[in-house]
Amino acid sequence: MSVSGQILDIDLTTETWKLSENPEDLAGEYFGGRGLNVKLLYDQIPPGTDPLGPQNILTLSCGMLTGTAAPASSRLHINALSPLTGILGGSNVGGGFGISLRMGDIQQLVIRGRASRPVYIWIDGDSIEIRNAKSLWGKDTWETEDLLKNRLGTEKLNILAIGPGGENGCSFGCIITERDHAAGRTGMGTVMGSKKLKAIVIKTQRPQAAFRPKNNTHEAIKRYLWQMQYSPEFKSMKAHGGAGYVDWADELGILGTRNYRDYHFEAARRIDGKHLKENITRKHGCPRCPVQCKADLKFSTGRLKGKKAVRPEFEPMLALGAKCGLNDLQTLVYLDNLCTRLGLDSISAGTVIAFAMDLFDRGILTTSDTGGLDLNWGNGEAMEMLIRQMADCKGFGRILAKGVRRAAQIIGRGAERYAAHIKGLEMAGYHPYNMMGTALGYSVSSRGADFSDIYATLEYKWLPEKATKVFGTPVSSDPRSIQGKAELVRRSMIVGSVLDCLGLCKVPALCLICTYDLVSEAELVSALSGRAVSITELFMAGERIVNLERLFNLQHGAGISDDRLPDMFFEKEYNAGIEPSKPAEWMEPMKQEFYKIMGWDDTGQPTAEKLAELGLARPQCAAQPAA
Repeated sequence: MSVSGQILDIDLTTETWKLSENPEDLAGEYFGGRGLNVKLLYDQIPPGTDPLGPQNILTLSCGMLTGTAAPASSRLHINALSPLTGILGGSNVGGGFGISLRMGDIQQLVIRGRASRPVYIWIDGDSIEIRNAKSLWGKDTWETEDLLKNRLGTEKLNILAIGPGGENGCSFGCIITERDHAAGRTGMGTVMGSKKLKAIVIKTQRPQAAFRPKNNTHEAIKRYLWQMQYSPEFKSMKAHGGAGYVDWADELGILGTRNYRDYHFEAARRIDGKHLKENITRKHGCPRCPVQCKADLKFSTGRLKGKKAVRPEFEPMLALGAKCGLNDLQTLVYLDNLCTRLGLDSISAGTVIAFAMDLFDRGILTTSDTGGLDLNWGNGEAMEMLIRQMADCKGFGRILAKGVRRAAQIIGRGAERYAAHIKGLEMAGYHPYNMMGTALGYSVSSRGADFSDIYATLEYKWLPEKATKVFGTPVSSDPRSIQGKAELVRRSMIVGSVLDCLGLCKVPALCLICTYDLVSEAELVSALSGRAVSITELFMAGERIVNLERLFNLQHGAGISDDRLPDMFFEKEYNAGIEPSKPAEWMEPMKQEFYKIMGWDDTGQPTAEKLAELGLARPQCAAQPAA
């Protein structure tokens, strides 16, 4: 297995494919994963491209360390022009698929065009085929995986599949592998559906040697493992996964509740995932990861009695729970699993349902609008019906399936005032008012209002002494302070992009280890890739990728007016009764400082000097951002 691997380029329109070597200089500048993807999309997707048209490109890339002996290194990054946001779409997934791709010496899989019928891609070493998937079309993601394994006569397969949501054009269709690993955000499953691509199947390859290790390989691996396993949260994360942090978020005052009307939920403790401990039948997770944060569940009573179930992740617990006012834990698990089977991003699904419930509570929507559905807070039966309607793009769910931004425009009657999105992406679960770094990160993230793109955990995990040393002020680690947040978000953004290029999971790196210095990551790359890579090189690559993503979004119509929280968060009601505020009082100062330290001008465009420093050419047709 080579360091840079090969590029497999498939055209579904012509049903042809080709393999080519990944240029070494490209691997040196972008490493893999997210970096390789954005470089390809920036070079090859012109402004005006239809995200659901055959000209859109879906690209999947392993990180540089994916498939090596590095701990928690199974990640695969997926990008395309997003049908939900109209700008850069991206999602990241674990499990064994990326490793199998890499074991076949494929670094990047590029998918173009549109098939004339439903198909799946079959990869078995050098054998690559585009096969008929008509009998799979309409099946959910779990059924699809089972049917393919039965049809192909082996369990030794890694499968990426979409459900009815992606097939029918729900704007936030996702991609599922191994039942509960999701490439969830920005509608990458919908792009697959638009291409009539039901699944990608890889026959598991025999493991090969992971590059050419140096003598210090084992020491670098052992140090990284030690940092994970002796972190304060390791035992809790291993026992409960992200599901066990609902009550914690409530105590911190950041639990987005009832469409963000509040940041506390009276039933937070009741729906915390720690209560699922007695229902666990098997713990599992990604290969080579000591955390093993996944779990299969079994219930002895209720609607899930005798049925297969998996434990939700942290964000779905918030999106389908507190955000919708749902206080029943088993119903929450059921709805999360339903989203997974139907191939819907559970964060977007929960957020758009919470939006509809907010409108219903205000009388903006009535049962005459919803087809008779009672959208009172916490109505699990109505939530289930909306999820099924969104996947089928039928009934009132057909409107919500377009995402909260477009749904608000269609509904009208002042609905846009209550639509929680940034750049068209539904907001993650943290309420931004008590988390200034998260609020800024939501606003400037390249894919929209998403925590994992920025992952600013250091704003509530670092001690003031460390914050002073790194950011120059102790209050940068005070979530309520706006001081030092621009530099904090810059570092979080760059480090996050590097991890996505290396194929390392952010949960152990940024939740557990939480150093944000890339020291251990540089050691791992140097030990496992056969070439010395410095911390400075990694930071430079991360900054290059962040700026290229910014250029991509500018070319596709995003600008400074999109780097903002929704107006609702400056109103008294959505600040839990605190007096209303203005963007100029706290958001704008952070944003302008962020632009400055990024080397961008006051309209949010990278300067010529910054682009030259990063080896990037200034685009000839960058969109002019709105003032």
